[in-house]
Amino acid sequence: MSTTPAADSAELRLVVLGRTGEGKSSAVSSILGLAHPPQDADVMQECSKHRGEAAGRRVSVVSSPAWFGSGCDPEERRRLISSFVSLSSPGPHVFLLCVPVNQPADGEANALDALTELFGPSAVGTNAIVLFTHTEELEEDEQLGGYLATWRKDLLELAGRCGGRYHTLETRGGGEAEEGKAVEELMEKVEQVERHCSCPLYREAEERVRQRQVEIVRRRRGGDQVGPTDPQPEGDVTEEEMEAARDEAERSVGDLDVDVESVFPASAPPRAPSFLWGLWEKLTGWLPRVLRREALLGALVGLFVGGPFGGMMGATVGSVATEVGRRRTQKVK
Repeated sequence: MSTTPAADSAELRLVVLGRTGEGKSSAVSSILGLAHPPQDADVMQECSKHRGEAAGRRVSVVSSPAWFGSGCDPEERRRLISSFVSLSSPGPHVFLLCVPVNQPADGEANALDALTELFGPSAVGTNAIVLFTHTEELEEDEQLGGYLATWRKDLLELAGRCGGRYHTLETRGGGEAEEGKAVEELMEKVEQVERHCSCPLYREAEERVRQRQVEIVRRRRGGDQVGPTDPQPEGDVTEEEMEAARDEAERSVGDLDVDVESVFPASAPPRAPSFLWGLWEKLTGWLPRVLRREALLGALVGLFVGGPFGGMMGATVGSVATEVGRRRTQKVK
């Protein structure tokens, strides 16, 4: 993979990724200082691009629905990948992976695997930052770093794959000054990356975007301003015209040559839920939040192991899980 210094670009490009409900829209809103979150890319099932300023820097932020989950149709996956790649061409300076601190991170680990397969190891090791969300789950006096080190070493390992880079835009006070500081710190981390992601897929996208850009300018100018093979329109074509043509070109490139079959091999369909799993889901809906899964976990361990030893093991598992759940959910009053 080749890279290009960020200093050579007047605009920093960010791609925001994450599963549904993991805070992508809020992240875009915070970065660009929008009064209202943009339309949710997951709801629209379309990639979106927003331009603006963040801490004094010109930025473009691309948000994409989740395309790395096992339930995504191959053709839909190819369409979404092609779309966010074209919108962030010639390559993003960072991939921001939204990761909630209160959920398992298997899906996000799969996302990093997919980025590596699609764009090369540097896409994760050099150009990815974990953006932690749902930090309201932490206790009021608990810092994110301490929480991760004590309770969620799996999330620290996830950030470790990204060169140890992680951040959060969520602030306890919620004031403008704190939010502005969080965005400023994020942009400093983006600039420390220094080089934007580049690979054959992004080079293909950039070539197609430039060709479409020329075609769009020719069409709008009646076909007499540029030649069919001119790499860059010249003459009296304004910067605004070129930028508008670029925006249209990015949205109309079409599917790229994404080998989704090799990156996402077909897997066997999920098995139907068992009776015990269905019972588990029903019972967990009845019990209080702090106790429901932890107590049931201990009970089921005791049930399956059986005997006095099983009872003791179940009690131990239940009490440990309850304490972990308490720390994750209780607030200091």
